[in-house]
Amino acid sequence: MFPFVPLNGRNVPIRLDNWEHLCQFGDIIVGFPKRSLLTQMPLFCPECPKLDALFESKMGWVPKKKENIIDIKNNQHECNPRTRSSKLKGTYPDLPATVPPSFSLGHQVAELFCSACESALCEDCVPDHEEHPKVPLSQALEQHRSSLQERLPQISDALSFVKEILQQLTNQRAFIEEDIQSSFEDLHKQLDVRKSVLLMELEVTYRLKQKVLQAQVDSLVRGEGDLAASCTQTEEALAGEACAASMQAEQELQERLGGLAGLGLPCQPEENDQLDLLLETDGLRKSIHNLGTIVTTSAVASQSEAMGAGLEQCIVGHPASVTIVTRDKSGGACKSGNAILSAEVFTPDGSIVDGEIVDHKNGTYEFVYTVPNEGDFSLALRLYDQHIKGSPFKLTINRILEAEVEGAKRRGKSPGQKKKGSKRASSALGTPRRKTQNPIEDDLIFRIGTKGRNKGEFTNLQGVAASSTGRILIADSNNQCVQIFSNEGEFKTRFGMRGRSPGQLQRPTGVAVHPTGDIIIADYDNKWVSIFTSEGKYKDILMLGIFSDLGSGPHFAAVNNNNEIIVTDFHNHSVKVFTPEGELVLKFGSNGEGNGQFNAPTGVAVDVNGNIIVADWGNSRIQVFDGSGSFLSYINTSADPLYGPQGLALTSDGHVVVADSGNHCFKVYRYLQ
Repeated sequence: MFPFVPLNGRNVPIRLDNWEHLCQFGDIIVGFPKRSLLTQMPLFCPECPKLDALFESKMGWVPKKKENIIDIKNNQHECNPRTRSSKLKGTYPDLPATVPPSFSLGHQVAELFCSACESALCEDCVPDHEEHPKVPLSQALEQHRSSLQERLPQISDALSFVKEILQQLTNQRAFIEEDIQSSFEDLHKQLDVRKSVLLMELEVTYRLKQKVLQAQVDSLVRGEGDLAASCTQTEEALAGEACAASMQAEQELQERLGGLAGLGLPCQPEENDQLDLLLETDGLRKSIHNLGTIVTTSAVASQSEAMGAGLEQCIVGHPASVTIVTRDKSGGACKSGNAILSAEVFTPDGSIVDGEIVDHKNGTYEFVYTVPNEGDFSLALRLYDQHIKGSPFKLTINRILEAEVEGAKRRGKSPGQKKKGSKRASSALGTPRRKTQNPIEDDLIFRIGTKGRNKGEFTNLQGVAASSTGRILIADSNNQCVQIFSNEGEFKTRFGMRGRSPGQLQRPTGVAVHPTGDIIIADYDNKWVSIFTSEGKYKDILMLGIFSDLGSGPHFAAVNNNNEIIVTDFHNHSVKVFTPEGELVLKFGSNGEGNGQFNAPTGVAVDVNGNIIVADWGNSRIQVFDGSGSFLSYINTSADPLYGPQGLALTSDGHVVVADSGNHCFKVYRYLQ
């Protein structure tokens, strides 16, 4: 028979499956019930605070409702307020012998810790944990303290990192806010200018018409007055007595009336009253309604993952593909694109294999790359400069077996092997190739870049320069920086901070290298020229008054061996050559698509023979002229067509590098001087 306890007016037997623990306290048996029963069960006496510690040590928590201690058999309880001790009367012969005493307030707590149960042990509990691993309590505490101390640097680093991201987010918000303010201020200025032009045009048109009509009115008024006066005089003369004098006056009046009659006054209007305003605002309002978009995602690197055959075994010379799925902090798939993702394939010697990231605009991305040789490679995939799950990945690159090659020849090449992209990947390493059977691929050596904000990625690249030390400099306009590469396309460094203070870049469009090695940058929005060292450290600023007067004039310029200045006239579709004193000595080109014609020329360079190389922006091509402006040839870009080329330069090894702004990359072509 089990002892009973009162439970909402009913006696409930103490069954072992209803209790977490049973303890003996002198003559008292104290039960610790499960949480599900506690809301209905009176357990404690308000005068017995020691039981709080007893309960908390065993259960890890103390119930809020404290009434009477359990009367296990006779529901009798005595409490001595002086000694704060409690006692139940009677004996308990029916208590099962299998219920072990497990705690006594009179016993000493053993300084042991059960590693399996992760709890401290009292002396009575030690036998119950005999088979469990135990360590001294002090040692367990020290281990816990050490583990916590080990985590402190991680938490500190994480805190600093999150604060840095928060600060970057705040800075980016300020930059975008400044851009919005600046853009709309410019629009307001444009609207104000247009309003002034329309009002001025209205006033000029009105005054021209008003002048004609007013002159006609004045003429008619004068004619009307003369006729009225003559008529009056005639009437007076006829009403008087006839005499020689009156006869003379009548003759004069007759001549005068004849003259007025033949005067031919302008009786028909010489101008009309039409003044209308045609103002198409619907399209403008629609454009304004859709003007600007705030682009962001909820993707985080710690939850994003990669998959695909490109993470497993790859074959030399064959394109491999990796799919990246971006996820938010809860692991949910992101549904939009535009995340800042970077991918780098590292060769065994530490160099980087180029590849291309394709944004599917649905939260997934594809990275396609081709490796030139076999070995152990690694692939680093970063989202917002943080490694995604599993990154960096280890790649094993093998050569295809000869038997498989022969089988492929018998079966015929697959459509995938015919893609120009797979052939082009090897040249992305910067390895020059001799002429092959396919003349389309003769001129392009390699291309570098995709759209993005990371190193080797561009957003509206414009200016290009090449140094005598074998470096290619790119003005990455919308990323507010200058990126530097080797002649072989290897990324070296980048510099530039967005802003409108000296040493900062707001919209770098032109870049050049001074003979001293300094880097000169034309900043379109800041309307000044900044000078940096070859390492990218700010030196000085040039705020020349001529920049405010350029308007929509020349875009790019170069200097030939005669120190003559060659300027591309973007809006007049021509190239002009000036002496150092500013005298125009040559002009060539016209608007069109034929040889020697342009559709908004941009970048220009001069080779050692004085030939002029021009990037034809609207026709997406590069033309070559001799020093007198006669068309010579064009650079073959058919294999990987240009889309809106901008800056252009000659590298120190004699190749042509051009900023392909529409494709967000720069390309290097062979150039036979």
